[in-house]
Amino acid sequence: ALGLDAWLATHSSPWQRLSRTDLARYLPARRPCSHKGEHGKVLVLGGELGTGGAVCLAAEAALRSGAGLVRVLTRAEHVPVLLIRCPEVMAHVYTPAALQEALAWADVIACGPGLGQGIWAQEIVAAVQAAGKPTIWDADALNVLASNPLRFLNQANQAGARSASAEPHHRANHILTPHPGEAARLLGCSIADIEQDRFAAVRQLQQRWGGVVILKGAGTLIADREHIALADVGNPGMASGGSGDVLCGICAALLAQTLCIYARQCYDLHNEATEGTADPLQDAACAAVLLHGAAADQCALQGMRGMLASDLLPVLRQLGNPNQK
Repeated sequence: ALGLDAWLATHSSPWQRLSRTDLARYLPARRPCSHKGEHGKVLVLGGELGTGGAVCLAAEAALRSGAGLVRVLTRAEHVPVLLIRCPEVMAHVYTPAALQEALAWADVIACGPGLGQGIWAQEIVAAVQAAGKPTIWDADALNVLASNPLRFLNQANQAGARSASAEPHHRANHILTPHPGEAARLLGCSIADIEQDRFAAVRQLQQRWGGVVILKGAGTLIADREHIALADVGNPGMASGGSGDVLCGICAALLAQTLCIYARQCYDLHNEATEGTADPLQDAACAAVLLHGAAADQCALQGMRGMLASDLLPVLRQLGNPNQK
């Protein structure tokens, strides 16, 4: 769909190529006795005035990707619209006290859709950092982090000191989802530098910020400490507002469901991956990018021009159950 072969021929970095057919190994069938509590509690934070649609898209994408429960904290003006559009979402007006209660409740936090970069956004980002929960950092949350990287890294060091298995300098339990512009701000370089060698850029992002990094674009790259994966899905129809918000919600939902079958035995979402085990963050990130891109490819069969991010939402349910019998 993306015509990547000629471009990849000029890059020698070790990487793994992923396609839509790989979804089946990332998305196991649900247990017959499963319940909403074990499919994860996702908290979506964002929606500054004028950008409430972003949290709507992220929250509904999380539900359509299988999250058991989804809460949203946002500006008061957006709550009625959220409840009308998606009554399954638990929508709340932001207050500092409500934020602390919601952070304690959540298994995974999706921070950034429509967040803005003002004082309100900075307060939310600081509270999420202090909570130490598994987090998807997206959109303006990335810009807030980029504006004060030392604060983020210092808090990561403090969290790492509490965990014997933490990697040095970084807390490992987060996923960053920058597009090239956000990636450039996170690295203090130009967009041209990012696009000149995307493999080097995603590696530098991971080394500096830790966790798992999804570098969005034509040929989205997913990197953890040891691996880089390239997702051969997606199309130019995705180049419209809201597409990244949908991906953020998918990431949060799939991480909250602890994708690995063995995750119950060897991984605690509130801590770090134990040494020698597979990484649910990398699996969740790869699965999310594949599901997002595959849904977009299916929508594009009706035409790329005019395709909306919300068009992907019903398709997520169709493609997110590859092992259901």
